[in-house]
Amino acid sequence: MNLACKNIEISRQSIVMHTVRLNNYNKGKFIMSMYDKMTQSMADKNVAAYMDLLHEDFVFVFHKSGNSFSKSQWGEMFTGMLANDNFVQESTRCIYENDDIMVQHAFMSYPDGTKEGVMAVAMLKGGKIIRMETGATLLN
Repeated sequence: MNLACKNIEISRQSIVMHTVRLNNYNKGKFIMSMYDKMTQSMADKNVAAYMDLLHEDFVFVFHKSGNSFSKSQWGEMFTGMLANDNFVQESTRCIYENDDIMVQHAFMSYPDGTKEGVMAVAMLKGGKIIRMETGATLLN
């Protein structure tokens, strides 16, 4: 998989200003991008599917605090987040993805009523996320 998504396509000197999803096929079968798998598991509130996307040596880093979490620590935190109906991911989009990296942006609403714009960068290894770091901007 070379490029799963992009936001600007330059074609015959015209610029298309919308998200372009490129299909990835392997022997006639559609292969979901990491972004699609992650987004679907979150929408379904399927913690097991989400955790399966993470490498055994996974590390999650919050840029703002510098705190980092192992796969098991992040799994506990993530499970609690998905269980709360006031934790909402909105307007998510993939900025870029290839076999090594995935960059996404989303608006997140939290149980305390705050809302942030969140940029997430995930490093990929062997088809799994090995490291993810987020940066957030408070919107309200």
